[in-house]
Amino acid sequence: MSTLTTLPSIGPKEPVAGTGEGDPDTVPVSHGGAENRALGILLGDARAGRPVHVEHIPARPGREVPWPGWVPAEVIAAFAARGIGAPWSHQALAADHARAGRNVIISTAAASGKSLGYLLPALSAVLAGDTVLYVTPTKALAADQLASIRSLGLPGVQAATFDGDSTQAERAWARSHARYLLTTPDMLHRALLPGHARWSGFFSRLRLVVVDECHGYRGVFGSHVAHVLRRLRRVTAHHAPPGTPRDPVFMLASATVGAPGACARLLTGLDAEEVTEDGSPRGPLAFALWEPPPADARGEAGARLRRTATAQAADLLGRLVRENVQTLAFIRSRRGAEAVALAARRSLEAPGAAEAKVAAYRSGYLPEDRRRLEAALSDGRLVGLATTTALELGINVTGLDAVLIAGWPGTWSSLWQQAGRAGRNGQSAAAVLIARDDPLDTYLVRHPELLLRHPVEATVLDPANPYVLGPHLCAAAAELALTEQDLDMFGPAARPAVEDLVRSGRLRKRQAGWYGLRRDAARAVDLRGAGLAPIRVVEQATGRLIGTVDEPSAHLLVHEGAIYVHQGDSYLVTTLDLADQVALVEPCEPGYTTTAKTVTQAGIRGELRRMSWGPAEVCFGDVRVTRQVVSFTRRRADTGAALGETPLDLPPRHLLTRAVWWTVSAGQAGALTASGIDLAGAAHAAEHASIGLLPLFATCDRWDIGGVSAAAHPATGKLTVFVYDGHDGGAGFAERGYGAAADWLRATRQAIAGCDCEAGCPSCVQSPKCGNANHPLSKRGAVALLGTLLAGSS
Repeated sequence: MSTLTTLPSIGPKEPVAGTGEGDPDTVPVSHGGAENRALGILLGDARAGRPVHVEHIPARPGREVPWPGWVPAEVIAAFAARGIGAPWSHQALAADHARAGRNVIISTAAASGKSLGYLLPALSAVLAGDTVLYVTPTKALAADQLASIRSLGLPGVQAATFDGDSTQAERAWARSHARYLLTTPDMLHRALLPGHARWSGFFSRLRLVVVDECHGYRGVFGSHVAHVLRRLRRVTAHHAPPGTPRDPVFMLASATVGAPGACARLLTGLDAEEVTEDGSPRGPLAFALWEPPPADARGEAGARLRRTATAQAADLLGRLVRENVQTLAFIRSRRGAEAVALAARRSLEAPGAAEAKVAAYRSGYLPEDRRRLEAALSDGRLVGLATTTALELGINVTGLDAVLIAGWPGTWSSLWQQAGRAGRNGQSAAAVLIARDDPLDTYLVRHPELLLRHPVEATVLDPANPYVLGPHLCAAAAELALTEQDLDMFGPAARPAVEDLVRSGRLRKRQAGWYGLRRDAARAVDLRGAGLAPIRVVEQATGRLIGTVDEPSAHLLVHEGAIYVHQGDSYLVTTLDLADQVALVEPCEPGYTTTAKTVTQAGIRGELRRMSWGPAEVCFGDVRVTRQVVSFTRRRADTGAALGETPLDLPPRHLLTRAVWWTVSAGQAGALTASGIDLAGAAHAAEHASIGLLPLFATCDRWDIGGVSAAAHPATGKLTVFVYDGHDGGAGFAERGYGAAADWLRATRQAIAGCDCEAGCPSCVQSPKCGNANHPLSKRGAVALLGTLLAGSS
């Protein structure tokens, strides 16, 4: 037996037990064992199916070490009053690095106590008269950390949050008094750095910057944050008193990631010590891989469908809540989280009690609603919570008995981060990954050795992305004139980017450096996406603000005629006004859901790389993707049956990004046609499956990427399949696909050929987000087409 090499922080190097794939009747689960109570409950109803594999991860003792000698006595006493008698080994090591002035990244699993590792030097610095900046990707975690700091009761530690939920009065108090400031990258970017002159007292004493949950800073978002941190270094150096270090010490905390030192360097531009050996204890964890049983319905071409992962999650969540097993269910979409919470409530016997025990949690909720749910989960009033990834990096939840993960979360880092929410108080727990009817999910749960023993991936981000770098150079120049030394900080791509900005009139060169022409340059940059304000969802009759939706998602979720769900209540969207950024809704009980249909086209702007596989070719380069929501379909809530399609008149959206694409020659296409292959269906099916398998080779999930295919594309004149990054300027995903093209497309062909369906199904070639309703598709054609393509690969 081998150990879980992906989880050095969960279990020691001891044997683990499990079953082989496809043998659900021999799962070694002890119903009477404490560590399997939650799993035993889930196995109690044969109608819900059984896991195809269960991995038993044994408990592990902790390694305590003495308090570092430099920690003030009052800090030790405060932690002792909370029951912490001594730090774990990794906490003390990270704290010692920071105290010695060395940047450090702690990369250990969820619930390993990373916060104590940075709190020791942070609190000590504040008590010594310095200031500390804490940066987190979520407002929920900032609020949770603030409550934790204040609960220590340390006089002199004046802590405050400065984020989108803070009132003007709270922000003014923070600017005047805070010594320990908790914020998000967004507020650091849009308010603190552009207004650094008003924060000169804070920045002049800034000695430590904590970057928490830094594994969440990947792709385009991570590239933006990398430049925000470089701008922070410039501002801190500007305000630093003579004789003090120009750079503060950076402490980064991350879930287990590959190459954590490289992650820290990409984000901050500075080298950092790695702390990866986890000294915390861990209770036993039963990790089950669950493939939902077949459903009664059939899909396209008569293919038998499985129960959806969300339906399965709702059923399992209801069963666990009924037995008072506190459970967190991670759901991929906001709509899915609402649906799971509602279905779980309905499955319980007492509706009134059910509403108090089960809820949904997602982005778009009002701040007061989020805080109420967080408090109810923490104190046990909520037994079940269906959440999006908003809680993956969220509050420090303790005492959870089980975690349900509805669908592969996209990365191994996220998988273990979510699973690690179970058993956070050291008790035994269960984690369940529920496979979606999707090629990647099916492949992974049927290959548990790959899923559970795959190395955790390195963080992918690209600070040199010109669509990210240029705007941040403008923002930096508006804060302080850019100098030659600053360009070195922003990397080798900064000089040509600055020259382009001067030519375009966005920067001006003077003797002292480069100056920005817009004081509000930072406000033109949205770290998380579209750069547009969110759409407010407002009840038409009362004017009550229900929630918000980001502008790109508004086209899909709150178009006119859409059904919008919020905490189990359904609303019909009567008006979407993009100009006024508002969607008007009215309560309803329609008995149906809505799904938007999107049309996508891709044009080649420039080819950067190419390799020949015989007559076929694989390319990587710049593309322009045009997407437009053109209609929506009403579907029965109980069966999913279509009730009709309604056209929509929404503006197209354009995306300048990067893609990997491949073509076959006219001769190869002719041979396929002669053998009876439908080229359009083959290309479309291969596109879907390759999107589903790319996350095995790049740190992304299928919602980070998109695809387009054509039997004869206008730009190439050949059968062409594109897979593109879903972010302006690219995010590195397509480039990684190009680098691993042979292995990636070989695995894609294997996944299609190995599926036991006859004509194609969601487990191989159908896509959950296809804008053409999965037409046309040819499973047999995709296998033949990929075989032809790969014949010339090395």
